[in-house]
Amino acid sequence: MYKFIISIKKEFLILLNDKVGLSLMFGLPIALVFLMTIIQDSAYKIINENSVEILISNQDKGTLGEKLIKLIEDSKAFDIETDNSLNKENTNSELLKRDKLIALYIPENFSKSMENKAELVSKKMLQDLGLSNNATTNNKQVNVGIIFFHDPVLQDNYANSIMSLIYTFLGSVEQTLMVEKVYNQMGIDNPKSLEKTILKNKIEIKKIVATTTHNVPNPNSTQHNIPAWTIFAMFFMVLSLGSNITQEKNSGSFTRLKTTPTHYSLILISKMLVYIIAALLQVVVIFSIGKLIFPLIGLPDLNLPSNIGAFIVIILLSSMAAVSYAVMIGSIANTPEQNNGIGSISIMIFAALGGIWVPLFALPDYMIFISNLSPMRWCLDGFYILFLSDGGFIDLIRAFISIILFIIACQLITFGKLKHEKLI
Repeated sequence: MYKFIISIKKEFLILLNDKVGLSLMFGLPIALVFLMTIIQDSAYKIINENSVEILISNQDKGTLGEKLIKLIEDSKAFDIETDNSLNKENTNSELLKRDKLIALYIPENFSKSMENKAELVSKKMLQDLGLSNNATTNNKQVNVGIIFFHDPVLQDNYANSIMSLIYTFLGSVEQTLMVEKVYNQMGIDNPKSLEKTILKNKIEIKKIVATTTHNVPNPNSTQHNIPAWTIFAMFFMVLSLGSNITQEKNSGSFTRLKTTPTHYSLILISKMLVYIIAALLQVVVIFSIGKLIFPLIGLPDLNLPSNIGAFIVIILLSSMAAVSYAVMIGSIANTPEQNNGIGSISIMIFAALGGIWVPLFALPDYMIFISNLSPMRWCLDGFYILFLSDGGFIDLIRAFISIILFIIACQLITFGKLKHEKLI
C-alpha cells in the first residue's frame, strides 16, 4: 500500500510538470466549450428569437402584395426593409450590398395571378358541387410567382425553412381570396364572417420535448455542448498520458522496473488512477463553468440531471474509457510523435462520428452504423439520456455495456502489447 501511495504521488508530480499536457486537457476544452456554446446559442436565437432581416421589393399593381407583406410583418419573425424602386435584376445585388440574408421580389402581376387562380379553383369547385354551369376553360391562368433571393452563405436547410414560412403566408392569402371568390360567385357579398371564423378556430400545435419524466426543461445550447466537449476533453488526454507511457518504454523504465520488487502493473494502475482523477477535475471545472459563469455572460444555465447516481456512473465510465484508450495508444506507439499523431487524429475521427461535432441524425445511415465504433458516441448518449431526457439506469444499460466493452478491449490490447514486448 505504501508503494502504491508513493507511485500515485510520483505520477501526480509528473502530470503537474507537464504544462503542455495540462493546457491541452483543461485550456483547450474550456475554450471550445465557450466558443461552441456561444456560436450554437446565437444560431438558436436567430431561429427562435431574433428576427431575420429581409429586403422586399413590391411591384404588385393590386392589393395582395401589400397583404402578403403585412402577414410577414405581423409574424414578428422578420425585420423588413421595403424598397419598391428595385427591379428583379438589382434586387439580387442589393441583397449583398445591404448585408441582408434574404430578399423577396413581388412582381407587378402578383395579385392578378392569385385572383385568376382563385377564380379558376372556385368555379371548378362550384361546378363539381353542381352549383354552377360556367365553363372554366376560358379563364387563362397568369402564373407569376414571387422571387426568393438569399445570401450564398445561408445554408439550404435554413433557406428552405424560411421559404416554407413564406409559403404559409401565401397560403393564407390564397385561402382568404378563395373564400371571397366562392362567396361572390354564389351572390353573397360579405364573406368576412367565414374568414373570421376560420382564423379564430385555427388548430394549434403544441411543442413538447420528449422525456421519460416531466423534470427536464427545454434543451438548450449549454445542455448540448457542456457534456459533448467534456467528453472530448477527457479523450484528449491521450496526448499527455500516451506520450508519458511511450517515453517510459523508450527510456527503459519498464525494463528497470522488472529488476525491482515493484511490478509495473502497480505503476500502470497508479497512472490510470491519477488521470481518472484529472478527468473528474475536467468534469468539475467545465460543468462549473456551465452552471456558474455561462448565466453571467448571457448563455443558458446548465441544468444538472435529477438522477445523480446514474450521472456519477456515466462520468466514471467515460473517464475510464478515455484513460484506457490513452494507455492503449501509448503502449502501441513507438515514439511520442507516433502517439500524438495517432491519438489526435483518432480522437478527431471519434468526435466526428460520435456526435460531438455534428448530430448523429444529420449523418447518412451507413455513417450512423459506423459511429457505433466511436466510444464518444456511447459516452455522449449516456450524458444526453440524463441531461435531455431525464433517463435513469434502465435507459443507460446499452450505453453502459458499450463503454464497458470498450474499456475491456483497450485493457486487453494494452496487456497483450506490453506482454508481447516483454515489458511486463
